[in-house]
Amino acid sequence: MKQRDSLGTPGAPHFSTRRAWLAGAAGTGTALGLGLHGSPAQAARVATQAHIVVAGSGLAGIAVAHRLQGLLDGAKITIIDAKEVHNYQPGYTLVGSGVWPVGKVIDRNADLQPAGVEWVRDMVAEFDPAANAVVTAQGRRIAYDYLVVAVGTHQDWAQIEGMDVAAIGQNGLASVYPSSEAAVATWAAMNRFRQKGGQAVMTLPATPLKCAGAPLKMTFMVRDRLAQAGTLGRSQVTFYSALPNVFGVKAVNDNVLERWQALGVQVQFTRKLKAIDIGARRATFVDPEGAATEVPYDFIHVVPPMRAPDAVKNSDLAWKEGPMAAGGWLEVDKDTLRHRRYPNVFGLGDINGTPRGKTAATVKKSAPIVARHLADVIAGREPGQKFDGYTSCPLIVREGSAMLIEFDYEGRLVPSLPMIEPLQESYFAWLMKVRLLKPAYLSVLKGRV
Repeated sequence: MKQRDSLGTPGAPHFSTRRAWLAGAAGTGTALGLGLHGSPAQAARVATQAHIVVAGSGLAGIAVAHRLQGLLDGAKITIIDAKEVHNYQPGYTLVGSGVWPVGKVIDRNADLQPAGVEWVRDMVAEFDPAANAVVTAQGRRIAYDYLVVAVGTHQDWAQIEGMDVAAIGQNGLASVYPSSEAAVATWAAMNRFRQKGGQAVMTLPATPLKCAGAPLKMTFMVRDRLAQAGTLGRSQVTFYSALPNVFGVKAVNDNVLERWQALGVQVQFTRKLKAIDIGARRATFVDPEGAATEVPYDFIHVVPPMRAPDAVKNSDLAWKEGPMAAGGWLEVDKDTLRHRRYPNVFGLGDINGTPRGKTAATVKKSAPIVARHLADVIAGREPGQKFDGYTSCPLIVREGSAMLIEFDYEGRLVPSLPMIEPLQESYFAWLMKVRLLKPAYLSVLKGRV
């Protein structure tokens, strides 16, 4: 079946010059759906000879480095990360569901590094905050005056017996999480599956999760692809959640469950994916009492449990007690994003052990705050801003329609655009996802908004 053009969806509004309208929207609102609508006027730059190390060159690391350059005069900034490719990870669900080609999510890291910043092409293997130093995988010890930890998450595939990331795309196995290549392979598996239909199994682990909306988007989209192919009548989509819900914000959770009920998507709660037999296409789930159930499938989307990378988890920077300790997440104050025990250390992005906030939109709003707080500390001032935990999720419900979900630490909906109801699907929210958010992301990356 030939895939429909994303902008030719039935029921879409007609614009006399759609391309011009989109260009205008992107030009005047690159921050749409990412929180905030621009940066306040910059204060005078802080003169300093401090050495700031930024661990990680994803969105968080590069964005904060750009911003620090604008706030500090004379500082030495070093980014440590071995990645040569920068992946636009919010686009993985679009690649994995056949909306985008993979080229849209791949950029060269070298093209995105701030001018004048030292880039160490290596990974941090050890944090030694008591000595104000990091050690790289190649054994290089780098001292710092201030540290920003932005190393993201570790996908703990080892928790799923029999899982083989290299097999994604084969035997109905799918996951958009590991890489852009896995997203491509996921679409190949989904495309084959929708031709015949059958049993689709969608999963959600119990750990904190980057882009917690992705498992829901993929569920909506596999159901939509079956409907487009005319095979929905001989298919069943079932969502297995290791939690007693499918999304941590109650209003969103209830809305999604109501939609799935209407669409015929079944849900099994408190069922954790324990093992998978890829060749036999069988998944094993366990309930809280440990009872196991084998589930056959024709297509399965696997979402890995996540935790902090070993370098953080095994260091003194990690939480030692409380709900974030098991995953080894970075121990930061949720309001200032400053480390609770090491005042010259800040956290940014997915690594933070905070109640919410593992999305690009979170970085959009928190990167300016972290940069300002670090500049304040260098200048001898106490951090004065509070981060509210802003998180945004453009939740695709079918091709051509999405909901723009925005919320804070408390799970309160905090819509930023008056023309979009947060729990009402719209074509405009879809356009934001497929046309406007990548330019907005690049603006955040370069410290412009």
